[in-house]
Amino acid sequence: MASARRELRRGLAAWGLEGLADCAELVLTELLTNAVQHGCPPQGRQIETRCERLASGVRIEVHDANEDWPELQGQGADAESGRGLLLVDALTGSRWGVGPRDGVGKRVWAVVSHDGSAPDGCAGR
Repeated sequence: MASARRELRRGLAAWGLEGLADCAELVLTELLTNAVQHGCPPQGRQIETRCERLASGVRIEVHDANEDWPELQGQGADAESGRGLLLVDALTGSRWGVGPRDGVGKRVWAVVSHDGSAPDGCAGR
């Protein structure tokens, strides 16, 4: 996970989007954690990350070989886990989703941007 975060920060710096780095890194970490914990990739299958520069930010994708799509679920105050997508939803202003990928599995994506859809602290001023 550390190498994916470093690559994301390098890409954001190259694109002049350093102000989005903390929020984007948190979103990437949550998506990767979900892929590792719930994706259950088959032996020999890897989890892949991709980032795409957008006009106002970055689109982050995490690909895994599991066919099960994650769903946003409400969690009780006492729950010890299960808040990852709730956090991604809040940080991205609900700009995330799931889609098929080439081959087996799915891709989960999220957009972190300067457009004001994210809460204060993640807007990358």
